[in-house]
This record gives sequence, C-alpha cells and structure tokens, in this order.
Amino acid sequence: MTRKLYILNGSNLNMLGVREPHIYGNTTLKDIEQNCLALAEDLKFDCIFRQTNSESQLIDWIQEAFLQDAALIINPAGFSFGRIPVLDAVKLIRRPVVEVHITNIHRRSEEYRHSTISVAAIAVICGAGANGYLLAIRAADDLWGG
Repeated sequence: MTRKLYILNGSNLNMLGVREPHIYGNTTLKDIEQNCLALAEDLKFDCIFRQTNSESQLIDWIQEAFLQDAALIINPAGFSFGRIPVLDAVKLIRRPVVEVHITNIHRRSEEYRHSTISVAAIAVICGAGANGYLLAIRAADDLWGG
C-alpha cells in the first residue's frame, strides 16, 4: 500500500517570495513544493501539493485526502482564524495532521495567534520558515500508524 500525503496551502501563499518578504522570507511556494516533493519521495510518500485562495476548494481537497486515507500537512494561512468549515473537514482525517505556519503565529498580533485548525492537528510547527514544511513531513512520517 502506498502512503499518501497531501500538503495543502491556503490563501495568499501563492505570493510567497514577493509578499512581505521581511515577514515570510524570499522563498517561493514553488521552491517549497520542490523541496517537499523530494523529501516525500525519499520517505516513500505519494505526495500531492496544492494551494488555493478559495475556502471551498480547500475543503474539497481535505475531503479528497480523507477519501484517500492520506496524512495531511496544512498551512491554512488566513483560513486558520475562525474557519469552522475548514476545521470540520480536517477533523475527518484519520492519518496524521500537521499544521504549519511559516511565521511564529504566537509572536504576531492578536488576530494571527489563535488557529482554530490546531485543535484537529496532532502537531503544529510554526516559526521555522519554509523549513517548517520539511519538519512537518518528517513528523507525518514518524507519526504514521501501522
């Protein structure tokens, strides 16, 4: 059986590298994707990497991950804050769910500090920059049940 891993990215992450580089750095989402796909392959994951600015599309992809019995790494970005439909979809996932944030959301202004998605995640990685995605893949690998 092939292990499946979905890496899903929320709103505005397609603008990484040009959007507020003093906060998010200069790494593009394409750079992150290439690094993630390489590590996922090394760890024997069949990996799907996607980004959307649409909450409904994100929910559809999370449901797809559920139907594929996949682990989920999610950077919900702006969908982190008060988005109950995304949370409800994430709760479907039976394999490890790892939430990722490029910045340390706990050091940011109040509106960025409380991700509703965290209650459904087995692990949360924030503040490690783009490298947080690679840490999340390793966590998903370590936490994958038999």
